[in-house]
Amino acid sequence: MSDRPGTLYLVPNTLDLGEAGLPDDLAELLPRRAIRVAARLEHWLCENARTTRAFLKRVDAVIPLARPLQQLSIVELPRPAKGRPDATAPPPLQLLAPALAGADLGLISDAGLPAVADPGAAVVAAAHAASIPVVALPGASAIVLAVAASGLDGQSFAFVGYVPVAPEPRAARIRELEAISRRHRQTQLMIETPYRNAALFEALLAHLQPATRVCVSAGLTLERGFTRTNSVVGWRSDRAGLALPNDLPAIFALLATG
Repeated sequence: MSDRPGTLYLVPNTLDLGEAGLPDDLAELLPRRAIRVAARLEHWLCENARTTRAFLKRVDAVIPLARPLQQLSIVELPRPAKGRPDATAPPPLQLLAPALAGADLGLISDAGLPAVADPGAAVVAAAHAASIPVVALPGASAIVLAVAASGLDGQSFAFVGYVPVAPEPRAARIRELEAISRRHRQTQLMIETPYRNAALFEALLAHLQPATRVCVSAGLTLERGFTRTNSVVGWRSDRAGLALPNDLPAIFALLATG
């Protein structure tokens, strides 16, 4: 272990997931500082090595990488099976070995900010426990952008992740979130696998009260992206006005009245 550990940088990714027809200049999508730090890092922890390499190629087009891409250390975060820890996965401290040896280390997700609705929180917690400095670099978060554009309450909001897929548990969870929203005057945000976007939207309209407001944000930062907010009764009378994409991530938000 080095007398002076390196820094763990939380590097933002774009929200475009490599969609075709994007700006060649990554600086149109990310702050210059984030690109500059990413260009000099030689050690990476990531959600997916392939998408991380694609991201670094875009970085290299703006600011040349410190070393050729093939020479960079890119390690994927372990993915334990759902519902149980993976005993074979390396502990977070082991993943932080480069930083413990004095080298700066980047943590990146497939999109947006690492450790926010994405993997990485355990690594960040381990870094703090090991006195490794942690620096979060500025960049887009779909959750924050959706809240800002929704017109719903931005003073109090909660991101609850996925809701159940099965109809009865999903309906119960939607009604529970509406009750929480009404009780605390709190915006509730959730996501779904893109091909289930339409199913979740229909479930929200079926189980929420007419006056509850629902916002849909999809493809944020993309040319075809959008954010729209309406009451449930308003959406029910204008379903044809929203064609939900089945190939873009979406964030759904609700705010109950009364």
